Amino acid sequence: MEVSIREMKNNLSRYLKRVQAGEEVIITDRGRPVARLLSAPSVSEDPLEAAVRRLQAQPWIRRGSGGKPKGLKRPIKLKPGSKTLAETIVEDRG
Repeated sequence: MEVSIREMKNNLSRYLKRVQAGEEVIITDRGRPVARLLSAPSVSEDPLEAAVRRLQAQPWIRRGSGGKPKGLKRPIKLKPGSKTLAETIVEDRG
């Protein structure tokens, strides 16, 4: 629900009750959104889990499947005498 700053000031208690019930209130200034009012997480909620839940709510974020990344099916063969990536990095860092 969207509400103007003036409307929010005049009816703050009413909007706070709606937020406590789980509704989200977008506060606008001359029709442009300036703030979002959400209910606070319960004290017993783990802050890390709350952060993960908020991130997962974003459409462009997916939770990983876990585990270590798998290597290539066919490892790259180095030519005899060529440097490995690790050796190149160590040399570059000097």
